[in-house]
Amino acid sequence: MAKQIQAIRGMNDCLPTQSPLWQKVEGTIKQVVSAYGYNEIRMPIVESTHLFKRAIGEVTDVVEKEMYTFEDRNGDSLTLRPEGTAGCVRAGIQNGLLYNQEQRLWYIGPMFRYERPQKGRYRQFHQVGVEVFGLNGPDVDAELIMMTARLWRELGINQHVRLELNSIGSLEARATYREALIAFLEQHLDVLDEDCKRRMHTNPLRVLDTKNPAVQEILVDAPKLSEYLDDDSKAHFAGLCELLDAAGIEYQVNERLVRGLDYYNRTVFEWITESLGAQGTVCGGGRYDGLVEQLGGKATPAVGFAMGVERLVLLMETLELADVRRSVDAYVVTVGEGTMMAGMKLAEKLRENVPGLRVMNHFGGGNFKKQFKRADNVGAAIALVLGENEIADNTVVVKDLRGGEQTTMAQDEVAAKLAELI
Repeated sequence: MAKQIQAIRGMNDCLPTQSPLWQKVEGTIKQVVSAYGYNEIRMPIVESTHLFKRAIGEVTDVVEKEMYTFEDRNGDSLTLRPEGTAGCVRAGIQNGLLYNQEQRLWYIGPMFRYERPQKGRYRQFHQVGVEVFGLNGPDVDAELIMMTARLWRELGINQHVRLELNSIGSLEARATYREALIAFLEQHLDVLDEDCKRRMHTNPLRVLDTKNPAVQEILVDAPKLSEYLDDDSKAHFAGLCELLDAAGIEYQVNERLVRGLDYYNRTVFEWITESLGAQGTVCGGGRYDGLVEQLGGKATPAVGFAMGVERLVLLMETLELADVRRSVDAYVVTVGEGTMMAGMKLAEKLRENVPGLRVMNHFGGGNFKKQFKRADNVGAAIALVLGENEIADNTVVVKDLRGGEQTTMAQDEVAAKLAELI
């Protein structure tokens, strides 16, 4: 017997029992971003490798270790997208969406990173991204954070996430801070692990994000980035905090928060939960005002965020908030001569008259007991029973599969009854 083929490690199936919760999360996200006037954009999942090296930074973990990169038949180096912002910027430049314009965009889809799979962190994962171009004030930063806060309320997880903020200033300010941080770290080489030593000269700000307790302890005395910020960045951050205070959104300033990608500047933020163990970040973002120009476009201010769908689904399951609408509202049971097609016609009429109603017909024959068992197995709330007598009378038996009550009514009256299920 041939060996069974398995899914690639870290790339998971979403089964029919799981997809309703995914649909609920994704549907809620779409409703919220649409409520703010954002428009969907869809980009390819494969891009030129050079795009990510230029955008993310060649000395980041993503580019150095995690990208799925390959050569196509022409010898071009291509990469499965590890994140969405770079592709969104590329699409905006290529299609003339950004220069001297304001754009508010969002997207959803799979991303790919080669890393050790663990709960909430996979090699193929799904992200929702929201990006704004052409606006440089703290007001749009505040709106994005308010948007995410609204999403948490809609999903019912707002009491289980907290917001952390920081400003990492301008490129020039970070360059000055970088020298001071390196000088500090060089005094503590005996404490630094190999990963921190490697990052110290290539991307020292990432050392601030280390999970090593010993390194975290010495970083208490490290120079603070806030002391090196330029005046414009300080004013921008103060304006953001003032807007969030006015909106009643609680936050904590975390001076070690730097985010993992090189393109960020000024505002950075993360929404964190304590309910998922080590994988606690459910949403992160910030400003990246230099990225459009860095990728060949005209200088354009930009800000955005991304959130992992798997993390949100896992959080809702952990908090036992995974209650979703049943996959079937009504199940059509038919027994007798000529009842099959009559049942199919009734189902079609109901789907037409009650948009959104989920009706399933029984196929494959069987007695009433077998058909009712199938109706219960698929989670239907109502069984619609058609026999030869009902067809002759143009009626249908409506049986409540949860309460047990049943009634007979004219087929033309059934639609109004089932509309209550939507």
